[in-house]
This record gives sequence, C-alpha cells and structure tokens, in this order.
Amino acid sequence: MRIVKAEESLKIIARGADEVLVESELLKKLETGKPLRIKAGFDPTAPDLHLGHTVLLNKLRQFQDLGHHILFLIGDFTGLIGDPTGKNATRPPLTKKEVEDNAITYTSQVFKILDKSKTEVVFNSSWLSKLGADGMLKLAATHTVARMLERDDFSKRYKSQQPIAIHEFMYPLLQGFDSVELNADIEIGGTDQKFNLLMGRELQKYYGKPQQCIVTLPLLEGLDGVQKMSKSLNNYIGINELPETMFSKILSISDELMWRYIELLSLRSLDDINKWKTRVEQGENPKNIKVEFAKEIVSRFHSEIKATNAEKDFQNRAVGGIPEDLEEYKVDVGSDGLGVANLLKSINFVTSTSEAMRLIKAGGVKIDGDKVSDTKQTVSQNEKFVIQVGKENLEKLLLEGISFWRNVKSIF
Repeated sequence: MRIVKAEESLKIIARGADEVLVESELLKKLETGKPLRIKAGFDPTAPDLHLGHTVLLNKLRQFQDLGHHILFLIGDFTGLIGDPTGKNATRPPLTKKEVEDNAITYTSQVFKILDKSKTEVVFNSSWLSKLGADGMLKLAATHTVARMLERDDFSKRYKSQQPIAIHEFMYPLLQGFDSVELNADIEIGGTDQKFNLLMGRELQKYYGKPQQCIVTLPLLEGLDGVQKMSKSLNNYIGINELPETMFSKILSISDELMWRYIELLSLRSLDDINKWKTRVEQGENPKNIKVEFAKEIVSRFHSEIKATNAEKDFQNRAVGGIPEDLEEYKVDVGSDGLGVANLLKSINFVTSTSEAMRLIKAGGVKIDGDKVSDTKQTVSQNEKFVIQVGKENLEKLLLEGISFWRNVKSIF
C-alpha cells in the first residue's frame, strides 16, 4: 500500500462527497498517520443491495485503500425501531428474525466491494440491548423535543399533524450512541442522514470523547432520473442482477444522468473521466462512454468475461438478433398442427387471433428470423424454431415446446 499524504487523502475522501464536516478537523486526524476508525451504519430493512447503496460502499473501500479501519455496523437493534428518515409516517418495525436474515444477506453482498480482511462487522445490539430502561432514560435526557423537531422530516410531520411515535425520537439518539461506543473518528452516510451523523458528534462531546467528523454522500437517482434509487419504485439496478440485465439498465439511462452515475459509481481516475467528457465534447456519441461504464460496473459485480458477453448480447438484441443461450420449451400443437395466429394467442403473445393477423400483415412476426407473411401459415409437430414478436426488448418465457421470445416494454 502506497503512503498517501494527508492533503491527498482529503481530496480522495472529498471526491463525490456532498459535505465533509469539519474539514480542518479531518485533516488533523489524517496528519496523525494513524489508521482512523470509519463507521458506516446499515439498517437491514431490505435484503437486496442496489447501485444506490454502493455509493457509500465505494467510499468505504477508498478509506480501506488509504489504510483505515472500517466499522461496518449492522443496525440489528435500531432496525427493530425503523429509521424514520425521510418518512411521512411511522414505519412498522421488523421482527428480530427478519432483521437477522437481512443482515446475513447484506454481509454476503457487501464483500463484493469491501475487503473482508479489513472490515470489522459489528452489531449495535451488542451494546444497545444492555442499556436497559435506566440507560435509555439517561440517553433521552441528553436532548430536547425541540431539538428533535429541527429534523426536517419530523418537522413536516408535526406541522401536518401526522403522528410521531415517541420511540422514533430514539432512533437518532441510538445511532449517535453507536459512535460513542465505537469511538468512531469518521462516520459516513447519505445526505438524508446528516442530522443523525451530527448527533454522533454531539453525544461524543457529551460523553467526553473526541468528536467524529462526518462525510455525507449524495443519494443516487434511479433510472427515471427523478426519485432516488429504490427497489420499491422499480427504478433500481441490483448488484445481484444478471450481467445482461445490469448492462441493459445502464444503457437505458439518459445521457445527462450518465455523468451523475459515473461521478458517484465509477472507480476510474478523474483524469479518465475528464477524457470521457472531452471525447463527448468533441462529438463522440455518449453511448460509447455509457458502454465502457456499463462494462466497468458489470465487471465489478460479475467478471470481465461476463461484461463482454453482456455487451455482445445487448448489441445482438439491438439489431433484432437471437441470443445464443435461449432455452427450449415444447408446445403441444396437436396432430393437425396449429396456425401461427392461434399459436401466438395460445402463448399469450396477443389477446386475440385478429391482433395476431394484424401483426403478421405488418411484418411484426418472425420465425427463425424470417418474417411470417401468410396469415394462414401453420406449424407442425416435431418442428423446432424461435418465434419473435416486435422489435423492442425481449423476454424469455417458459412454455412447453417451442423456443420463443416475447416483446415486452421496459423490462429493463
């Protein structure tokens, strides 16, 4: 590992960050040359990670590469409360079993990015479950209700007369107390976590400990370019998705949003990214940059070979080609055979035979890549072929008999 000066380390840490507080304090910590304790908390309310989560994980990996100690905190205790951040209603708490199962899934995914040998996984139930009623009351006494209502989400709910459960006030206090227990030097989180991160600083000061610095990171927009990436909004790219799906989803983002994704997700050097921008400014198609970026992401979570194959698959689909790995299924067409129009209806490609007829007349139906022009064409037993409808994205379906694709809109 190369030795990096404090000023250079600070530049690396600040890359892509929304805020670094307090920067002068962080520089002093870095100048000591000692490995710093970097805390990042994860509330295991959802088991699957997407690229939005990796913005923070990439930053943790940068800290690891700089020689610092990562405290990967699983909020198994606070997960029972549910983080109220950004919510306009009280969240139903998870069961202990749900939290434990999600935590296991989390850790199996994060080590696709983090170095397991340099990561300490901790669970806040280890100390929070021991606080007891006395400890909880003492912790609650450190802050006022007025201070809690300074949080934007609490303030909005209070003003709109939406109920706020008392236990929700405890969440930022407990998250802050985690920093006290872990002696965190730095805590990182999304911009929506700023209040909670600052709570850690305040509580460390209250308990007579050195205050942590905080690094806030932007929230990654989803594929729609509007709302933050979320599985519930179906605008996400999961890190466990198939290489072909990941590649296609990345290629579907707008040219403008592409730069945002590159800024927050790419591990390429700033010089490389600036070269990409120069190429586009000089007239190159942004799609070429998007392809290179997509291959980087797919390689990170799968392999270079799978990334290359995903690119080939995407290009093949773009020109109406047939994937090499299409599975075969059988369809019973009867001893007398079956008309293509009736076949399309039987496998739910169309809602009626008249619709199938219109598609055939319009040249929208192909068998083995050749257009079907005769509306009365039939298929017989023991035939093997690929039937295709439309020119948009394709989806493999499982039927008995004939291999085929179906035209679907925006499966990516």
